[in-house]
Amino acid sequence: MDLAQIIPWLIVIAFVVGYVLIATEHKLGVDKTVPALVLAAVLWTIVSIAFKNGWINVIDAEGHVYKFLDGESAEHGFKNILLHHLAKTSEILVFLLGAMTIVELIDLHRGFEILKSYIKTNSRRKLLWVIGILAFFLSAVIDNLTATIVLITLLRKLIKERNDRIWYASLIVIAANAGGAWSPIGDVTTTMLWIANKISVAGLIEHVVAPSLLNFAVPFFIASTFPVFKGYVDRAKENERELEKIELLLSSRTMLFVGLGSIIMVPVFKVVTHLPPYIGMMLALGIVWLVSEIVHPEEEFTEERKHLYSAHTALSRVEMSSILFFLGILLAVGALESVVWGSIQINGHLAEANTLQYLAYVLNNIFPSQEIVIILLGIISAIIDNVPLVAAAISMFDWPMDSVYWHQIAYSAGTGGSILIIGSAAGVAAMGMEKIEFFWYLKRISWLAFLGFLTGFITFGIESFFI
Repeated sequence: MDLAQIIPWLIVIAFVVGYVLIATEHKLGVDKTVPALVLAAVLWTIVSIAFKNGWINVIDAEGHVYKFLDGESAEHGFKNILLHHLAKTSEILVFLLGAMTIVELIDLHRGFEILKSYIKTNSRRKLLWVIGILAFFLSAVIDNLTATIVLITLLRKLIKERNDRIWYASLIVIAANAGGAWSPIGDVTTTMLWIANKISVAGLIEHVVAPSLLNFAVPFFIASTFPVFKGYVDRAKENERELEKIELLLSSRTMLFVGLGSIIMVPVFKVVTHLPPYIGMMLALGIVWLVSEIVHPEEEFTEERKHLYSAHTALSRVEMSSILFFLGILLAVGALESVVWGSIQINGHLAEANTLQYLAYVLNNIFPSQEIVIILLGIISAIIDNVPLVAAAISMFDWPMDSVYWHQIAYSAGTGGSILIIGSAAGVAAMGMEKIEFFWYLKRISWLAFLGFLTGFITFGIESFFI
């Protein structure tokens, strides 16, 4: 076996090793951002060295193959391929950075306290549904990770016993992931599919909202019959006093409505202007930032206190490690997408395919239907991060925009992560905030999440039967 055959396998093996390190971050005690960044750098280093020695060929997004022996044009083509992947990755990063900053600005001005003030019930069952519905719809607007953090913070003020609270927190993960799956800004994966023009806002909502609703409702309906959700919440007196003491700022309502309204208008901006979503998010951030500079949060608002509510403070609270993780993992997937693996037959003709396209070709020949492949994608996303899975799927398949398969991938990757506590950003956040044990979740919650996942997926089949 010569180097031309060994190098592509070496790249795949390096990717798998990096993936395992990312998936086992909690056991290793190393933040997943570290292996993601190293993985991207290592893969592109291997690709560059192998290409410049003539051991491999590279391929761009349009299917143009470059051989190093072709001279200067090949070198130029290689640089353009790398810049292309950096540009596509940057679109997602700018979008996420804008959205996360807006959410932090709302939180700085205590805008989310308004949502907290709406929950008055002491009934455990009613509280479960109120929290679940809030998670489902809030995650569609401010993303599932942020919604989970906000609602678990609220739970700490409502429920005294941690053993009771972790049940609510675990079910919030299911509701938040379900809510994020039908919104282009509710989950990183749906944002990726939207930015890549694989789905439209209208198409995503029309076809995915019903499966997502069942994904949320079925586990909650079953869980509401459990003993832990019977009776009334035993709130600590200090918690009641804390709720009574909540003081909204003069700017709380303004920042909540302007912030959420700006985020919601991003899809509308894309439809009207036909510009990429990150441009709309830049405009939204600019507007919210401007409003935060104008409003006065307090009666006696001095220049010395201005920094407490400024966008600079909000930016310092943004989790940059998540941004860098996406940078690393998306560029790593880009490396796989750039290496020519072999030839496949398309419409009776042989064509060069990159690593991920070749994998899609193999899967299509092994499994009898695309639905099985997509269900497997959702189940796998419970074990490993769904961001690189969807990034790979975007490169693996070339279905037309708003194909039912893209909608199924959005649903499967977005909700499959609920099956395990480590399978989604929302789950990892809940696990960290409430110290939920992996096997506790596996024993009590995973089967509920899996049942909701399958029930929602069946909805796609029913819908296609009537259509």
